Amino acid sequence: MSAPALHAEEPQWRHGLSLMGSVKYPADFKHFDYVNPKAPRGGVLRMGTDGTFDSFNAILPKGNVAAGIGLIYDSLMTSAYDEISTEYGQIAEAVKYPDDFAWVTFRLRPEARWHDGQPLTAEDVVWSFNKLKEFSPQQAFYYRHVVSAEASGPGEVTFRFDEKGNRELPQIVGQLSVMPKHWWEGVGPDGQKRDIGKTTLEPPLGGGAYKIKSFDPGKRVVYERVKDYWAQSLPVSIGQNNFDEIRYEYYRDDTVELEAFKGDQYDVRFENVAKNWATAYDFPAVRENRVILEKFQERGRGVGVGFVMNLRRAKFQDPRVRLALSYAFNYEEINRTVFFGQYERINSYFFGSDLAASGVPAGSELDILQEAKTKGPVPEEVFTKAFTNPVTNDPAQERNNLREAVRLLREAGYVTEGTRLVDGKTKEPLKIEFLINSPSSERFAVPYRQQLSKIGIDLAVRYIDSSQYINRLRSRDYDMIYTGWGQSLSPGNEQLEYFSSGAADREGSRNYAGIRNPAIDYVIQRVIYAKDRAELEAATRALDRLLVWNHYIVPGWTYRFSRMARWDRFSRPETLPYYAEPQFPTIWWWDAEKAAKTGGR
Repeated sequence: MSAPALHAEEPQWRHGLSLMGSVKYPADFKHFDYVNPKAPRGGVLRMGTDGTFDSFNAILPKGNVAAGIGLIYDSLMTSAYDEISTEYGQIAEAVKYPDDFAWVTFRLRPEARWHDGQPLTAEDVVWSFNKLKEFSPQQAFYYRHVVSAEASGPGEVTFRFDEKGNRELPQIVGQLSVMPKHWWEGVGPDGQKRDIGKTTLEPPLGGGAYKIKSFDPGKRVVYERVKDYWAQSLPVSIGQNNFDEIRYEYYRDDTVELEAFKGDQYDVRFENVAKNWATAYDFPAVRENRVILEKFQERGRGVGVGFVMNLRRAKFQDPRVRLALSYAFNYEEINRTVFFGQYERINSYFFGSDLAASGVPAGSELDILQEAKTKGPVPEEVFTKAFTNPVTNDPAQERNNLREAVRLLREAGYVTEGTRLVDGKTKEPLKIEFLINSPSSERFAVPYRQQLSKIGIDLAVRYIDSSQYINRLRSRDYDMIYTGWGQSLSPGNEQLEYFSSGAADREGSRNYAGIRNPAIDYVIQRVIYAKDRAELEAATRALDRLLVWNHYIVPGWTYRFSRMARWDRFSRPETLPYYAEPQFPTIWWWDAEKAAKTGGR
């Protein structure tokens, strides 16, 4: 098929893409500002993770894929971490698209190579895209507006869209990781033809900065730096991928993993348990400054997180039931006694960013919400109140909140029989199974269970291993989970995956709650097709209001820093990327002098 038809003015080739306007770095830039271009290379980085793995096939939604598998692949474009929603060419040296965003063409670098020396071709790109859509329902949904990929010229690939005006599509296509068609369609060591549609523990061929050196199934995987990596001198690669080896060690659970870190069995740990950060790092290596504790500010994202109720269950269909569960949750007590006062309660799905709604809607935001009301149900509070969480600072407030929870439940048709809350018609007790995959979650789950028991609700806390947990999430076999959605500063098509009706019944989607709301669907489209930053912000805040006032979650908590504990064997650039601190391990390096002083391995 021929290349895209010429318009009145042929689109210009670009070296980068940005949803925010102009890109920061010129076409002849040497390296990103946040890297050390003279960073030494060498050393071994050991990372810890819990659970297990049984596959190196990165595109399948089944199996447990090995940690770090993305290290062996490159993508068409790669992100700049000191800019919002900006990408520069990696496999692609240039990109172009028309003013109506109806298609995008990437021109590939002729020097791009696989680890076996064969050239990376347009055919590889087309094949990778088609296989991704074929075998990954989540990615097929994400790329559903991309109707075709074709080799449109020597070293060029064109993706065509089924709609116009979606300015994010060129960028999300640019995120495509490319796999080698010739390897996956070849024959393995066992003499059998390989199958991209199946899990595999045969180390796959890649073209990225690392390749798999060795592995022990379910226990360990080791990646080694490719010494003749084709892209190592590109501006987007300079100062990065500095470790000779990166190892991932697997542990049964987080408790074992923490003890292994203390015993110098791996090097770096990102701590997400407040109690551990407050109490578990008082050991000799910390006091001797051989282990460094450091916090890094998170600026490049917002977050929505909480107890997510599965609306596919009839008992959660009534918003009064969902709100009652929020009134029964005593966050303030848990933050004080369990979290050591470290966390902030969220009141937004974009908490921590300028996109979070506040006050009452006005201007363009109000206009969008009024239009949304013509598409589907919108709670009246959206227009009249700023969203706030119930607060429990003393016993009197706790009693009042529990009374309000009972009132809402009675309005929803529940009655009290003895010590149990039951459906007034079916006499079915209100029972909730709360699914967790880490013992540390019991610290906040048990107090919540105790609170709910005071009003006759039975919350069963069910701990299962990571593999079972993933499978049950994929199949929607849960009442309640604690999870959330990281949000970029430029939201777009991913909101369909998170909250749209189209994702509600698709296995493996991130619409964990099963939200089906035409008003929300409409506002998501306004987010995606926003013509400028002001419209994007208004539409995002409108979406935020619809989500919080429908009470799909019992809002949770967050900590706007990354907590990093590391054995002092590493160094980093003086200035870290503003929107992605600490960007470890990509721009860090092994420091032999520090390592000698730290001791151990």
